[in-house]
Amino acid sequence: MFLTNVTEEIVFKRLDDVLKGRGDLCKCQQCRMDVAALALNNLQPRYVVTERGMVFSKLSGLDIQISADVVRELTRALDKVSTNPRHETPDKEL
Repeated sequence: MFLTNVTEEIVFKRLDDVLKGRGDLCKCQQCRMDVAALALNNLQPRYVVTERGMVFSKLSGLDIQISADVVRELTRALDKVSTNPRHETPDKEL
């Protein structure tokens, strides 16, 4: 048996899509995890403990409203992290 938050999986899958459209943002591991944490704190968790529950929840993840909610929260989190990264911004001398 396993316990999985399906919302977390959806966030990480959508994070790459959202980052592709924002070339001006840092894509380091620290910033990615900060964005995911902020977004997940504002989204409803969807825990499952069976394979059947996982399949059902993943199908529900295709729902337009859930997808819109995830993208909305990722965008908010990206804006917050990009204005206040938890690391030094690299020099752009190339």
